Amino acid sequence: MKKNIPEIKAGDTVKVHQKIKEGDKERVQIFEGLVIATHGGKTLDGSFTVRKESFGVGVERIFPIHSPRVVKVERIKQSRVRRSKLYFIRGLSGKNARLKEMNRDYAIWEEKGVEEELEKLSEETAKAAEAAAAEKEAEDEKLEEKAEAALASHEKTEKKIQDA
Repeated sequence: MKKNIPEIKAGDTVKVHQKIKEGDKERVQIFEGLVIATHGGKTLDGSFTVRKESFGVGVERIFPIHSPRVVKVERIKQSRVRRSKLYFIRGLSGKNARLKEMNRDYAIWEEKGVEEELEKLSEETAKAAEAAAAEKEAEDEKLEEKAEAALASHEKTEKKIQDA
């Protein structure tokens, strides 16, 4: 169970930082959108639904509040709404889907060990990039040696042709 639980309500625009595992690599992906519903409050089975428009298509994701995959939640802005479930937003697009903004502070909720994990992930990606760069450099050196050898053999054959 998380200690620092985000206080999210319908109408908030949030950035959810989520750990994604692809093969043996891990990275953090950000999903930014409007909270259209919350379920279960702050209990263990509590969750919230975030909706965004991506290339003209509405995308919704449900995030469990206590999930270890949810690294950080940032509230960017908060809108004034009169409903607890904003499912009517699904049918609206463009300017019709706008909500009236409230003046609320920007807030971030994250666990204590998260920053260290994020640093560790960035260090791992940097090490992988360095290893790939070193491998590419070694490959380039081999190619240069082959090119020099080919050029030398070409010059030898041209000398033989000129001498004959």
